[in-house]
Amino acid sequence: MSRELTGFYRSLAEDTDPRGLAAPDLVRRYADRRARTRAALGVLTAAALVGGTAVGAQFVLVAGPDTRVGPPADTPAPPSPTPPPSTPMPTPTTSPGPSGSASGQPTSTSPTRVGVPPPVRTPTSIPDSAFFALAAANDTGAGSRFGEGQVLPALCGAEPGASGTVRQRVRSVPFKLAGTPEGNIPDGLYRHSITIYRDGKAAAALDELRDAVRDCPEQPVGKVTSRQKLLPSSGYGDESVLFEMRSPSVDLNGDPAGEGGEDVRLIRAIRVGTVVTVLWEQGWEGGSSPKSQVDADSRRAVLAIRNWLR
Repeated sequence: MSRELTGFYRSLAEDTDPRGLAAPDLVRRYADRRARTRAALGVLTAAALVGGTAVGAQFVLVAGPDTRVGPPADTPAPPSPTPPPSTPMPTPTTSPGPSGSASGQPTSTSPTRVGVPPPVRTPTSIPDSAFFALAAANDTGAGSRFGEGQVLPALCGAEPGASGTVRQRVRSVPFKLAGTPEGNIPDGLYRHSITIYRDGKAAAALDELRDAVRDCPEQPVGKVTSRQKLLPSSGYGDESVLFEMRSPSVDLNGDPAGEGGEDVRLIRAIRVGTVVTVLWEQGWEGGSSPKSQVDADSRRAVLAIRNWLR
């Protein structure tokens, strides 16, 4: 450096900064170092950009064009929507067309009837277990006696249900009322029968019985006149018929008692499938049994038959 330039630097430093300026050689050295640092940073930045581009290209090549790339690990995934509950669709049925083939039109199925007993089988014999047992309060201890005889009272010569019979059994069952002390005479006597009919004949037998009662409102029985009348009856078996026979009370010789009293006999026929059971309450030395007793034993008779026919 020339003497003039050196003198100029010294004069300028003394005028502007009391601390003094760096020597020219030192300034040049600082400038060269700064240039080298900037060049090194530029090289490193270029290398980093090239490396990042290579890594990104490699990731794309590995993932492939159809692979869905998820969000960064720090990003929470959105909750998946809950599908609404599905309602099962009823299976449609097809109704047959005019030619007998399915028409393809769905038809609604009818709901199952509640409380309807299943179809019963048609038996070929009648065991003792088919007959009901008296309740303990009504049992006289005498038991029952099987035999022959009528299953229905005379109704002006009609014989309802005489045709179509397959098997038949009859028994006599003495009973007492719940309030009667042990050892007393019975309060009543059932003529109890069970009859198996051919298909379709059991229902016809009950229709014939209804007609016979309607056609015989009065008839002579011994020395008195008996009056017959149908009574309401429902809730027993598949169907039932209940009627009464009402006549003046008689003494032991069959003569009118002359006191204005009446005896009432109740007869109920019940059909269960192809089987008909009859409870004919005949009294015991006169007198009448309450309808509630006949109703209770009718229900027991139906239950015994259903258990037999299972």
